[in-house]
Amino acid sequence: MLAFLIDADNLCNAAWLEEACARLESEEGALAVRRAYGSPDKLRDLTEVFRRRSIRAYPNLPLSKNTTDIALAVDAMELVCRNPAPKVVAIGSGDADFVPLVVRLREHGVRVICVSERSKVTADAQNAFDKVILVGPIAEPAPVDRVPPPAADPVVKAGPKTEARSDSPQVQTVKPAAAKAPAAKAISPIEKVTVQQILKAVPALKAGDWEHLSEVVKTLHERKLLSKSASSPKLFGRFPHYFELKPKKQPNEVRYIPPPA
Repeated sequence: MLAFLIDADNLCNAAWLEEACARLESEEGALAVRRAYGSPDKLRDLTEVFRRRSIRAYPNLPLSKNTTDIALAVDAMELVCRNPAPKVVAIGSGDADFVPLVVRLREHGVRVICVSERSKVTADAQNAFDKVILVGPIAEPAPVDRVPPPAADPVVKAGPKTEARSDSPQVQTVKPAAAKAPAAKAISPIEKVTVQQILKAVPALKAGDWEHLSEVVKTLHERKLLSKSASSPKLFGRFPHYFELKPKKQPNEVRYIPPPA
């Protein structure tokens, strides 16, 4: 039994909510419980998705902050105390406020999944859940400035040949300046590095086996994808669906998770 509880104040884009439902059904199975919590305005914007996906809307009270989060958390705990209880609870939000709820659900033997827009999920939330599903557009890396080629030396056309006169002033020949060497390749910031660049630099990762993190990082340094001062866990943490680190504290191994066929 799988329950999908949606924080519609956070996961509030109709297209991304539709994608979230499709991903959950494809990867986890049928959604037995489908509920959305949020302000009346946010719920109204999602009416068509609710109708198409048979999602029950629960407007929160027009009070201060966190009323939606608390309403969702109360219902989640009520569900796991029922018989039968859901074996999996998916929370439609990337908000770290739900981490205490995630901890309690796991204590009840429930597997907890985070479903969030890529731009809204927090690092603390990703670490707490058993699985993270990200929806929404993938940001394209910004173009890297290319170093322009050195300018060619100007061509000086020779004039008509004349005989040198003994009384003519001596003309000194000026040698053309040496061409400047092209600048060294700049190191890409972590935010601009893509999964494809990492796999191209370290092809061994494509096999999906655990690799020594130090060796992978060394190669990324050599390929100018990671600076000496940059954090490798932060780099791989940007792609939780594609890379896994172990152990979670002070990791020393990394592996690539191929997308499902």
